[in-house]
Amino acid sequence: MPATQPVPADPRLDLLDLTQAELAARLVAGGFKAAHARPLWRHLYRRLAVDPSTINEGPKALPAWLERETRVLLPDVAERLPSNDGHTVKYLLGLEDGQRIETVQMRFTGRHTACLSTQAGCAQGCVFCATGQGGLARNLKSSEIVAQVLHVVRALREGGEILRNIVLMGMGEPLHNYDAVMKAVDIVCDPEGLGMAPGRITLSTVGLVPGILRLADEGRKLSLAVSLHGTTDEERNSLVPAGRRWPLADLVAACRTYSRQLRRKVFFEWTLIDGVNDGPEHAGRLAALLAGIPSQVNVIPLNPTAGYDGRPCRSPRVRSFQEALLLAGIPCTVRQRRGIDIAAGCGQLRVREPR
Repeated sequence: MPATQPVPADPRLDLLDLTQAELAARLVAGGFKAAHARPLWRHLYRRLAVDPSTINEGPKALPAWLERETRVLLPDVAERLPSNDGHTVKYLLGLEDGQRIETVQMRFTGRHTACLSTQAGCAQGCVFCATGQGGLARNLKSSEIVAQVLHVVRALREGGEILRNIVLMGMGEPLHNYDAVMKAVDIVCDPEGLGMAPGRITLSTVGLVPGILRLADEGRKLSLAVSLHGTTDEERNSLVPAGRRWPLADLVAACRTYSRQLRRKVFFEWTLIDGVNDGPEHAGRLAALLAGIPSQVNVIPLNPTAGYDGRPCRSPRVRSFQEALLLAGIPCTVRQRRGIDIAAGCGQLRVREPR
């Protein structure tokens, strides 16, 4: 039998990969006016059009050109998993090359949040994170990040609800895919489209120092969340291997720089693991480490994953850790655990075959 030939890539331009300025430039190159970008942008991001050629504004030749030259590539929904908590839905999304990612939709009091993936897999190798245990397949394109937002926005709109917050806390390390992630942020924040406020987007990082400094230098006023989990290099490196490249002192200095230049507080994430980093001595060292940084510590008991045998803290230990930080003057909240039964909690995202 003859060998199976690979399916050729679709040469059409994915409109979700363009900022509005880039869209205008493409239209000009196609023989149209730049002014036609604005109604087309609204068609895509306010009407949530899946077929750009259905636009009814602009010259008569535009729909035919759009059908011939462009597309809107949306992921396939391989599985939709609602949680028993009634507030969480996890989507297994299939990408054009066969890679799969997970996106989570969460409802809190008065708001809906989308948890987005920025990579297929992750290279950082945090020992308690299911995504890191599986390694990195590839970076996501900006269009693949934007498409996740549109998927959640569309799902919420069907129920008459809106998306209020985005957290870049799904599969992958956002700062390891910096350019694509920031372009996606620019697209979803465009006021002519989805109009998300940068401050309503939280970027979670394991502490890639050059990326944090680049955020500061570029004046990107996102909500920065840094996964800390340890107060000494030895303690942190055993949980977060990225710490071997960027020591704790350098990471804290970068956070100070970010906070000072952008006049924003930094959120520090702390996964509480029974007998590992949950004692009063850990809380005391953490308070000392963060002294002088406008900050808040978000604590969450460890979520179970198959590749790590650590145990979550019991409630009394969680409360004691929180109270120790509060007494030291460090704001601290215990994050709500959501979607644990569908492996949608922090650190649990890892692509599996549909049930």
